[in-house]
Amino acid sequence: MKKTMKIIFIILAIIIVVFMIIYLNHKLQLKKEAELLTPIGQLVEVDGHNMSVYTEGNGETTLVFLSGGGTCSPILDFKSLYSLLSDDYRIVVVEKFGYGFSDVVDKSRDIDSILEDTRAALKAADIDGPYVLCPHSMSGLEALYWAQKYPDEVSAIIGLDMAVPQYYESMNINVPLIRMASFGAGIGITRVIPKIAESDAIQYGTLTDEEKEIYRAVFYSRTATVSMINETAAVKENAKKIESMGIPQVPMFLFISDGSGGTGFDKETWRNIPIAYIGQVKDGEYMELDCPHYVHDHEYEKIAAYIKDFLGK
Repeated sequence: MKKTMKIIFIILAIIIVVFMIIYLNHKLQLKKEAELLTPIGQLVEVDGHNMSVYTEGNGETTLVFLSGGGTCSPILDFKSLYSLLSDDYRIVVVEKFGYGFSDVVDKSRDIDSILEDTRAALKAADIDGPYVLCPHSMSGLEALYWAQKYPDEVSAIIGLDMAVPQYYESMNINVPLIRMASFGAGIGITRVIPKIAESDAIQYGTLTDEEKEIYRAVFYSRTATVSMINETAAVKENAKKIESMGIPQVPMFLFISDGSGGTGFDKETWRNIPIAYIGQVKDGEYMELDCPHYVHDHEYEKIAAYIKDFLGK
């Protein structure tokens, strides 16, 4: 028994020492990376906290990009796509609380709170509507709700493999597991698996080497933040609310992936749900793409061309 207890004690001691080394290294690296975290856009005050808003281009039509859940650096994640559009349109990327260069805030993430934060950030940045909303993944809910609640502010929706409410009826969301991921990220476990920081934007997009370094630095400081966790915990109720309000009748174009890259759905199911949805939109179109979920990091040239054609109508 004494020998067994001694072995257990030694193992625990080794584990504690390893975790201490990982944690201290993480804190040291965060200090080194701090110089990379100078906001790319501007910071505006919303509800007493800072939200990051990035703008590019001076076109008459304003495209507002809204990131998917957990996308740590929206400004850089969308860059491969919006850099092909900024000659013709005004580009705006709003980073929600807990994302990118915005503050991490522990507050309600019901759909009204999310939407009003975005609208307040745009107002503070003097960016007037109407807007063409370009949501990715979970932000599809915000875009649909925006069109339902403030139809005069939304001229069109361009879904970048965006979520529609029906996805969440059968989706299994494990919040405790996400909280564990948040704890692991907080102590630096993510640095032990370097490949985890290599997003689709880094691997397949057009970011410069410097932008890739900034993206990685943002990742290590904005992974599974409390804001993201609150948003995920509220998503099923948000989806139910939006579904109960019907389908907004605004011009809509959905780019639909093959479902790979983290959706949790098989290809057929992932595609059938939005195709059924867009079929109920009077001015609705869609395109199936043979690429993973972050479509704007894979098929940015094709998407940019079709966006110009769609908006040209």
